Amino acid sequence: MTLGRTRTRRDVLLGGLGCAVAGALSRPAIARTSWPTKSVKVVVPYAAGGGADTLCRLLCGHLQDALGQPFVIDNRGGGGGTIGAGAAAKAEPDGYTVLYDATAFSINPALLSALPYDTSKDFVPVFLAGVVPNLLVANPSVQQSTVAEIIAAGKSDKGLDWASSGNGTVQHLSLELFRAQAGIKLNHIPYRGGAPALNDIIGGHVKYMFSNAAASTPLVLSGTLKAIAHTGQGRLASLANVPPVSDTLPGFVTHEWNGVFLPAGTPKDIVDRLNAALNAAIAAQAVVERMAQLSVTARANTPAEFASFVAAEIERWAKVIRESNIKSE
Repeated sequence: MTLGRTRTRRDVLLGGLGCAVAGALSRPAIARTSWPTKSVKVVVPYAAGGGADTLCRLLCGHLQDALGQPFVIDNRGGGGGTIGAGAAAKAEPDGYTVLYDATAFSINPALLSALPYDTSKDFVPVFLAGVVPNLLVANPSVQQSTVAEIIAAGKSDKGLDWASSGNGTVQHLSLELFRAQAGIKLNHIPYRGGAPALNDIIGGHVKYMFSNAAASTPLVLSGTLKAIAHTGQGRLASLANVPPVSDTLPGFVTHEWNGVFLPAGTPKDIVDRLNAALNAAIAAQAVVERMAQLSVTARANTPAEFASFVAAEIERWAKVIRESNIKSE
């Protein structure tokens, strides 16, 4: 995935993580631990089939092979990711419950007045799994094929019905930013995850949405969905003919990230072992090729580096929410 020539704060952060590749390969072996000796539950606080779920399943297959125990995915959608995250926060800190979360983890502290967990105290950041743009997708029957045509259609009094993967998700905030910058009317229709929203786009019940590229790229390539633009910069390797929204609305850039957390208090040797296994997973050729197909960028990183990334993301989205006066619904 090409993120463009202009270096943003996120580019700097990801660049720093990229420098960790050589170091990660040369570091001494982590402390020995018997973990895992039984199956590990991986809580994905979004519906099955969405972007986070897609990447999580890809990585968990390699974790299972490398660590010799099943990594069982538990999809708990709803609440913009807060329901599943809240359940993971209350789990025993023994390494047998893992949280695989996404950008909403860093959005919710500023968007929601109350959370069923403390973002900064109840979790240990383990690994940044990947960064991916969103695709502006539509039902293939829609007449509009460009961002400019969508903006023109949105100028009507009726506006455009626009799905999202849920209140407070980056897809929701992308919608709000698009609405504000384009100066059009969009009727927000939130779903309990990206997969059910995509199903209704495919079925023609709703015509438009911003969708995690990891979930929607295969549907675009198959002709099931129509891709109008993406929210990154430059061109995507997997969808070279799809332009960025920023070609029409300068400065419009949003990405989603995925990451792995453990409950606070989990022993450091387990954190380090899981981090090492995930670093090995994203270096596997099959994973590298699949992530490229899904427009996902992944780089080796440590728990400390991921913690810094999450802190910066929380600050970034708080600023966006505050300046755009975005409210939860």
